[in-house]
Amino acid sequence: MNINKNWHQKHSDNLSWGSRIADAVAKGMGSWSFIIIQTVFVFIWMGLNLVAYSKHWDPYPFILLNLLFSTQAAYAAPIIMMAQNRQNERDRIQAQEDYTTNKEAKLEIEALAKKLNSIDVEKLDKIIRILENKQ
Repeated sequence: MNINKNWHQKHSDNLSWGSRIADAVAKGMGSWSFIIIQTVFVFIWMGLNLVAYSKHWDPYPFILLNLLFSTQAAYAAPIIMMAQNRQNERDRIQAQEDYTTNKEAKLEIEALAKKLNSIDVEKLDKIIRILENKQ
């Protein structure tokens, strides 16, 4: 296992097959491509059923189309919620990592401040000694 992986890479490596699919579905359904494709599909569906001369497989008010949308929504909602739950988990992990990094940075800054103060004190002591020797 690569030690240099960040928390996001480690988290992604631990996702199950189902989690990866849920994330992909949520990402796809949350895109402009999906909205455009679905809109084109609806217009084609309605157009073909309105102008069909011989057979209307889903005449107005398009009950079959509504059934398809209801089925899509019934499956999409829980899948999107699973992806959102994982996003919340990633956000919590990132917040914890940020907190840890900030704590470590604070300790380093405090150590540097102490070192700078000690250097300043040493310089002042040298200056005082030089001044005392000149008198």
